[in-house]
Amino acid sequence: MTPGARIAAAIEILDVILDGASPEKALTGWGRGHRFAGSKDRAAIRDHVFSALRCRASFAWRGGAATGRGIMLGATQADGSQDAMFNGEGHAPRPRDADEIGRAIEDAPRDVRLDVPEWLLPHFDGSLGEDADAALTALQSRAGVFLRVNLRKVTREKAAEILAEDGIKTEPVANVSSALHVIENERRVAQSRAYAGGLVELQDTSSQAAIEALKVTAGLRVLDLCAGGGGKALAMAAFGADVTAHDIDPGRMVDLAPRAERAGVEIATVTTDQLASCDPFDLVLCDAPCSGSGTWRRTPAAKWALTPERLIELTTMQDDVLGSAVDLVRAGGTLAYATCSVFEVENNERVQLFIERSSSFDLVSSHLTMPHARGDGFYLCVMKRR
Repeated sequence: MTPGARIAAAIEILDVILDGASPEKALTGWGRGHRFAGSKDRAAIRDHVFSALRCRASFAWRGGAATGRGIMLGATQADGSQDAMFNGEGHAPRPRDADEIGRAIEDAPRDVRLDVPEWLLPHFDGSLGEDADAALTALQSRAGVFLRVNLRKVTREKAAEILAEDGIKTEPVANVSSALHVIENERRVAQSRAYAGGLVELQDTSSQAAIEALKVTAGLRVLDLCAGGGGKALAMAAFGADVTAHDIDPGRMVDLAPRAERAGVEIATVTTDQLASCDPFDLVLCDAPCSGSGTWRRTPAAKWALTPERLIELTTMQDDVLGSAVDLVRAGGTLAYATCSVFEVENNERVQLFIERSSSFDLVSSHLTMPHARGDGFYLCVMKRR
């Protein structure tokens, strides 16, 4: 496919997404209907689509319409490739029409310039203050690919060497002992020997740093209460902890067993009914369901789909998760509450309400990481049970 044809494909896919389909469903549907497209074509089209979703409002402003074509007109105007991409040659989209009038991004309101729904600006401002614009700007760009080295099996330096033998270039991330940043051939990671051998797992640096901050030690009895795919459970098991994983939807943990086997660790899983018979744990991690506002460059459609009503639902769920953890923490044990959100309403406000309701816990520390070049936005709070 020509570069212009890839833009045309992105336009088609974006229109399907704007009609209500999820990005993955729209991309998969397009791929099934266009089997002539090679892997490089599909990867390039995917990049176009996700870039457009990250900057949907500002690109639509530049392009003059909140449609697939308008958004991609704005995208190519932003990167200076519009004349080359919208030339009508072959399968490329036709040139810009006289009535397709875009606007200068400098004239756009703040929410449009920063690509965020207007109703969310007070949440960013109230939580991040003068750093809000920097965080929102970071969320407009593509996230990096980061690996957690399984230090139980290999050193970070050796893992980097093995990845390099498969053509995957990495560099260490400062202040996170297990992290590597993939800087060449990101898409080869899943087929690499290092990945197949359990030497590395995909995991953002902010999540890795949070696990390191918990100071997990060998033999510590840990419960990952909202385990999902099990990335944090695996990271804690790599430190030698005795890890039990739970999720209210067991189907989310379907990949945990093969991932644990690959990593050379054992992780027990329990259902909600089985939790009641578990002895209290030394550490309970509540990585609660949240808006994901710190990770929206990875899931850009989520920021446009979030509603005020859904945010209230999420805070209620977070309160429920914290409440369910109370009797699972032993006396003198640790309760850690984490989200990948930067919103105060999902973070400190939930913790303060919990402490008011559960007087047996004391706040030890809390830390919010803003989205940045080498990591997602992430919140971690540590509490101690008396």
